[in-house]
Amino acid sequence: MVDFSSWLNTNGKPAIIAGPCSAETEEQVLATANALKASNRIHAYRAGVWKPRTRPNSFEGVGEKAFPWLQRVQNELNIPVAVEVANAKHVELALEYGMKILWIGARTTVNPFSVQEIADVLKGVDIPVMVKNPINPDLALWIGALERINQAGIKQIAAIHRGFSSMNKQFRNAPNWEIPIELKTTLPSLPLFCDPSHIAGARDKLSYVAQKAFDLDFDGLMIESHYTPDSALSDAQQQITPGRLNEMLEQLIVRNARSNSAEFTAKLETYRSAMDELDSELIRVLAKRFDLSKELGEYKKENNVSVFQLERWKEILDSRIPFAQSQDIDAHFAEILMKIIHDESIRIQTGIFQQETQD
Repeated sequence: MVDFSSWLNTNGKPAIIAGPCSAETEEQVLATANALKASNRIHAYRAGVWKPRTRPNSFEGVGEKAFPWLQRVQNELNIPVAVEVANAKHVELALEYGMKILWIGARTTVNPFSVQEIADVLKGVDIPVMVKNPINPDLALWIGALERINQAGIKQIAAIHRGFSSMNKQFRNAPNWEIPIELKTTLPSLPLFCDPSHIAGARDKLSYVAQKAFDLDFDGLMIESHYTPDSALSDAQQQITPGRLNEMLEQLIVRNARSNSAEFTAKLETYRSAMDELDSELIRVLAKRFDLSKELGEYKKENNVSVFQLERWKEILDSRIPFAQSQDIDAHFAEILMKIIHDESIRIQTGIFQQETQD
């Protein structure tokens, strides 16, 4: 994979790709592009040509009609344009009109057949392709889509984290930051962008999400900006004006991945050593707990008592979570942690019961 600086000239800064959710009119496309260009902060212009909507009879983009407008952005303003493609025909048209960057949306990433169709058309083509995470939190599916594009010969690849469908209404799409972190751990050379617009779903949350991405060392942002966002034909509530985007970018703090300070490095190692010791202790404690699970499983088996008891599980949650909170541990984290431990305990005890059946 090739570093994104080879296809986006950022001078070592985080990459910013901005533009409207949808290309609606020539006036809207050019007015937004000119305002973004004036800020001197963006490195590429994004615009949806086709919009996959959840329900019919909503605005689904203007299609091929938008490409001449986007060509003007590239030719007159010298800004590379990124467009979303969802099938082979989309790719063919985007290439025919000379678009510089393609991205695959979440609704397409979820379907390996669609991704492969796009990959087949891209064979022999040298163009950057960005792949958004699938709608559901499935890391393997995300990696699979990236691999399909890479195996087509595309070396200029990046991932875009846009969040995952969830019943939690804090965000439009749950960020589940641990998933892009695991992606980066698995593919350390892969550029990783964040789409705060689709995670936040609302203007007042954009800055928080963008800063979180920079705090986690993301390589850049893809963010929606419209010169009159309240009149946007799609996702109006999550788009901001170029002026407001400029203000937000000025306020964001870009962290360094590392420090050359000897004092900082020494202090960092002190913290890490202490954490290593505590991690070892945690593992030892967990090992003791699971030894007890084995003994408990044998005892239940001897007395013909079922492995899972709902009342006991409720008792665990009712006692552990408040205690965790009293120790300044987040309640949601405590619940997830106890569920993982409980699930492993159930697995251990179930295994003991299964031995009886096998014997």
